[in-house]
Amino acid sequence: MKTDFDLGVSKPIDALIIGARSIVFDYLASEKLYKEGFYGKPFGIKKPKITEEIRAPLELSMLETMYLCEKGVIRPFRMDSYISCDEVYSYAKSIDARFDSLYIVYKDLREKGYVVRSGMKFGVDFTVYELGPGLEHAPYLVQVKNIEEDIDPIEIVRIGRLSHSVRKTLMFAIVSGMGVKYIAFKWIKI
Repeated sequence: MKTDFDLGVSKPIDALIIGARSIVFDYLASEKLYKEGFYGKPFGIKKPKITEEIRAPLELSMLETMYLCEKGVIRPFRMDSYISCDEVYSYAKSIDARFDSLYIVYKDLREKGYVVRSGMKFGVDFTVYELGPGLEHAPYLVQVKNIEEDIDPIEIVRIGRLSHSVRKTLMFAIVSGMGVKYIAFKWIKI
């Protein structure tokens, strides 16, 4: 598992924010971000392989945009002016009420060396890899909850059954303030 953060960029990469995404148009930077950190998704390439040349713009989620902005890797802009990381954060919160909690978990997992991708196709917030997509199947599905939120037992059963059928460990990431605690569920036979 990769635990250090070094994409070796000499200057921040421009990323245009459009709606709930940002786009890196520099093909070489896009390839570096994808291949060395599994950030974003190259346009027009259904299942990109790290062994092949990637010559396409890269689409980043707002979580990735915020994280890479904080790390000084990208320089986000809207229309004709650059914006600060604080402005990215405010904008992201305005379009997604759960952004605070999602970002705390995203950042925590990334800082621990995991590759974090959308879990939408599994009905959860994140799929989490130890190595990266294309190198392994994601071993974890993560659903984010605030400490004040109730967890419906039906939700646990629904996500638990799905995670078991796709051979992934279900985890709830419980956010309290700026901290995160993880609860892992595994099916057992009795």
